[in-house]
Amino acid sequence: MRNFVAQGDRFRDPFSVLEKAIADRAFPACSLAVTLRGELVAHKALGRFTYDPVSPKVNVASIFDLASLTKVLATTAMAMTLYERGLLDLEAPVTAIVPEFANSDPHRRDVTLRMLLAHSSGLPAYEKLFLRGKTREDLLRAAFATPLAAVPGAHAAYSDIGFIILGVALARLADEALDAFCQREIFGPLGMTHTTFNPAHSLKDSIPPTADDRTFRYRIIQGEVQDENASVLGGVAGHAGLFSAAEDIAIFAHAMLNGGHPIVRPSTVELFSRRQPTPEGTSCALGWDTPSAPSQSGKYFPSHSFGHLGYTGTSLWMDSDRQLSITLLTNRTWPDCQNQAIKQVRPAFHDAVIEALGKNA
Repeated sequence: MRNFVAQGDRFRDPFSVLEKAIADRAFPACSLAVTLRGELVAHKALGRFTYDPVSPKVNVASIFDLASLTKVLATTAMAMTLYERGLLDLEAPVTAIVPEFANSDPHRRDVTLRMLLAHSSGLPAYEKLFLRGKTREDLLRAAFATPLAAVPGAHAAYSDIGFIILGVALARLADEALDAFCQREIFGPLGMTHTTFNPAHSLKDSIPPTADDRTFRYRIIQGEVQDENASVLGGVAGHAGLFSAAEDIAIFAHAMLNGGHPIVRPSTVELFSRRQPTPEGTSCALGWDTPSAPSQSGKYFPSHSFGHLGYTGTSLWMDSDRQLSITLLTNRTWPDCQNQAIKQVRPAFHDAVIEALGKNA
């Protein structure tokens, strides 16, 4: 249900945070959605596609490259669905599903699907696999062969590589590609009509660009995934590749806050969104993240809240106590990824939203 008629007054301060961020060139464009107790109470877009004053203005239907929000809206949601159907065993070794992951390192056989979801596999955070593999098959081989940086289960370290491998494992368990499965089982049932991998060319004018790539693809990146590894993987990967509009993400968030209906059961949402007890000090749930001080979610989201960030300047945070979700989409990587001001903008925006609602909302 939409209820944002008076949002200009109610959310003046959070909107001002974003207007100042655009003026300060933290990002050229943003779109946001706030839901509270099942109502869409804020929905607004600000800025232009680029810093060029004649660049098109964004609107609430604008579609953004979600980057690592793919990990939760697609990959984790698929994992939750397969788990519920008895097709995914969290304790199954990755090598049982992806035998290519095995090599002479015996520790690799200890890596489980749970560890991939919880970022405790020992795999490194990131590798420029696109420099070693020019095709999907070559890049996947490089991902499967990436050496462990730590003993499995010893530390939590956020890993794109782990989610690339997880995406492959889930597709094999489902016997269906990630994008096709998610469209039929998640986006379709929820009515997320603006959510897709590899957006159609006809949508390009609705998508703000994310990069002026002068080192790898040598073109403006607009309507195609910004992440180079995901690009070589054909735009469909477990770690990145999904595009969406803010209202679609609000719909997904409402489903998660509503016990997963109609895609999964409440017990599944609770299991996957609960912070893992090990390794010590982790803030990771299964696929999801939880706030850790200082958090990009700001100072008001409780520790059992859950959400995720995306490299392009996207984020989603949910608080089941307040029945609150806050979606923020930006293209902070335009024209390149040097600007890190989003790290100050996100918590300030989240805090301003909760203060606008009243801390006890």
